[in-house]
Amino acid sequence: MATQPADTDAAAHALRWAADHARGGGAADVFHDPADPAWRAMLEELSAVAGDDLGHARERVQRHAADIGTGFRIIGEEAERPWPLSPVPLLIEAAEWRTIERGVIQRAELLETILRDLYGDATLVSRGQLPAAVVAGSPFFLRPMVGQEPPGGCHLHFVAIDLGRGPSGEWRVLADQLRTPTGAGYALENRLAISRTLGGLQSRLNVRRHAPFFAAFRDGLAAACRRADPRIGLLTPGRYNPSYAEQAHLARYLGFLLVEGEDLAALDDKLYVRTIGGLKRIDALWRRLDPRLLDPLAFDSTSRIGVPGLIDAWAEGNVVLANAPGAGVLESAAFAAFLPQLATRLTGADLILPNIATWWCGQPVEAAHVAAEFGSMLLASAFGARTLGLPGDRPVAGADLDAAARAAFIDDLARRPQDYVGQEVVRLSTMPVVIGDRLEPRPFTLRVFAARDAAGAWQVMPGGFARIGEHPDPRAAVLGEGTWSADVCVYGSDPVAPMSLLPAADSLHVRRNPGTLPSRVADNFFWLGRYLERGEALLAIIRVMLGNSIDADAGAALGSDTVGRLVGEIVASNAAPRPDSLRRADLTQFARIAMESTGDTWQSVAAINAHAARIAAGSRDRLSADMVRLLDAPFPAHRGMLDRAGSLQRRYAAIAGLSSEHMGRTAAWRFLDLGRRVERGQATARAARAFGMAGASLDDLSTLLDLADSQISYRQRYLTGIARVPVVDLTVLDPGNPRALAFQVDAIREHLAKLPVLDDDGMAEPQQIEATGIHALVATAQATTLDAAMLGEVERRLARLSEAIARRYFLQGAEPLRAGGLTLA
Repeated sequence: MATQPADTDAAAHALRWAADHARGGGAADVFHDPADPAWRAMLEELSAVAGDDLGHARERVQRHAADIGTGFRIIGEEAERPWPLSPVPLLIEAAEWRTIERGVIQRAELLETILRDLYGDATLVSRGQLPAAVVAGSPFFLRPMVGQEPPGGCHLHFVAIDLGRGPSGEWRVLADQLRTPTGAGYALENRLAISRTLGGLQSRLNVRRHAPFFAAFRDGLAAACRRADPRIGLLTPGRYNPSYAEQAHLARYLGFLLVEGEDLAALDDKLYVRTIGGLKRIDALWRRLDPRLLDPLAFDSTSRIGVPGLIDAWAEGNVVLANAPGAGVLESAAFAAFLPQLATRLTGADLILPNIATWWCGQPVEAAHVAAEFGSMLLASAFGARTLGLPGDRPVAGADLDAAARAAFIDDLARRPQDYVGQEVVRLSTMPVVIGDRLEPRPFTLRVFAARDAAGAWQVMPGGFARIGEHPDPRAAVLGEGTWSADVCVYGSDPVAPMSLLPAADSLHVRRNPGTLPSRVADNFFWLGRYLERGEALLAIIRVMLGNSIDADAGAALGSDTVGRLVGEIVASNAAPRPDSLRRADLTQFARIAMESTGDTWQSVAAINAHAARIAAGSRDRLSADMVRLLDAPFPAHRGMLDRAGSLQRRYAAIAGLSSEHMGRTAAWRFLDLGRRVERGQATARAARAFGMAGASLDDLSTLLDLADSQISYRQRYLTGIARVPVVDLTVLDPGNPRALAFQVDAIREHLAKLPVLDDDGMAEPQQIEATGIHALVATAQATTLDAAMLGEVERRLARLSEAIARRYFLQGAEPLRAGGLTLA
């Protein structure tokens, strides 16, 4: 049982709010009875968390959502926003939910029947039951799909339905989401965050769980595939997609490969993913990519993110697409005008969940009705495309149009009536949301999800997620996409058995292979390691140049020759332009550019960090939320340059600690560390050439020890002061020093030995041969004879090794598809 809350201001306010709105709100509000035990239990749990301020509950659930990694992006923005989750869930009793569930299943089956007809015999159009313009007028009707039978015979595998609850308590369908239904991952993340916030709610109310729904969907996709043990991917447009965070979470939760178009290749009417072990079969894709961009050979020839030949593989039944391209034709507002009649004709029954009343203006009577009554209607594009007669690209209430906008609408309606629909203005029920430290009523909509299971039957997620309006105005048109989201809990008297997609506690199945690693992901991790090491190495040079050698003798200042060489290293890395002089003021400005400059001009520490953050944002299905947050953290805002540099150094150390101690030793980790070792090896070779050759001063040698982070190690080993040969041996040739060149070469060789090879003939591959050659060069070197030429050769060979790794593992483009030795599995 949950702990009962103290008699706090928040608790009293929450319960008083429930009673007030139950008496005054009527059926339009969620609260029907102030003594409703379910709502009272929820408010008690909320009050226990809030203490004396309901704002605390909102902050707590937001922290949990951030810890899970929930976020979203507005189109046109590069930065991701935190997911706006309300601490107050929407509660729906099981009996009411059963009506919603039956209505969603009926609707999904009806939509499947209509799609089968439209892309098959088209009898609905030929018999006059559906105007041809409603079908052909949609930009999402894909003519190449006509006559194609989808694998398994199903066009739809996963659907989302947007519902609104009216003032009298009835549920109405606002929209169907069939092309790329989003939000299921957010529903899952909302539930996780709410469960961590209101921990006792699950057991007190017997809240139905989401895991059985996702398990059924995963089994359904697998059952539709031809192979018994299929490989399934989630096809994403990439990290700039608004719901990329949700897609990454879903892929991780379901065990799907998160893939982009460039990861995939169609060959001989089969679909493959490019991996570090060659081409591997893909049997099904849950796609989040606009269907028109899926295949440039079948649809939009300008698509750069699709897969040429994908539709051929689909038509041959070798890959399942959820959902089939072309399903979006039924999303149009124009189609909604005909669905009630089609439901009666095709099923013999009315819709359990009725549409909002819709008039398509492509018919004279309906157009005249809309022209006469548009002031009391919602006006929208019939097919989702922008129109000349309406401002913006969203539905608008006719009553909100000014005189000029009304005239523009009437004028274009007369010219192109088929482009418009009129819809009734839906007034929505409200639910409580925390505003400041109080509960306030706000209108909401509900998105419900349904998926096919292994038997082909539809299963409905118990709950979904709610979107809550920012303002009290209850019109659905004003709500738009909503400002807040809320978990939706279906509760009842029957106990709910625990279930998880994780293996059972008594499972005997053990798996140590983490699965397939796409080449793009390996490429990203390799370069993430390189950028992190490059930024840290540049920062070390800047710190030493500014006199921040924390391990050197206090008060020692570097000589001008050494400082000049440090400046040269920074300039050579294209981090900043050469300063006018070596005076302190010029060096400080020079360091500021090298550390903080943004844009494309200089490869500063900030610019390098931005490269790393972009890679991390596109790899969040394989990185922890802590790692992503550290990589995406804003640049330190300390007043002093050395303070900012120190803060950055600590951040690099934290990232290195996470990758070293918290990442499994998978192939992905090996590529991350491999990138680090290649970059560090090159940086160490450059530093030794600049500061460790014959004739080096004590300042030079001390700088080399600083750059190799080996001051303490040297002083513990040598008590007589700094000498060139011992310094070079420690920083370059000592395989026991994790900062030495020899250590990096050993680690590189070990990683490449454990990564997959294409042939089983026992012969070394080019990247392994190159690494062995570098190892031999370094292992046989002597500190007494080590010269700049040899170090330059090592640096050049490390660059060649990087290219060899890229050629072998980072498969891109069409040429590698037919390269010898690529196994097809």
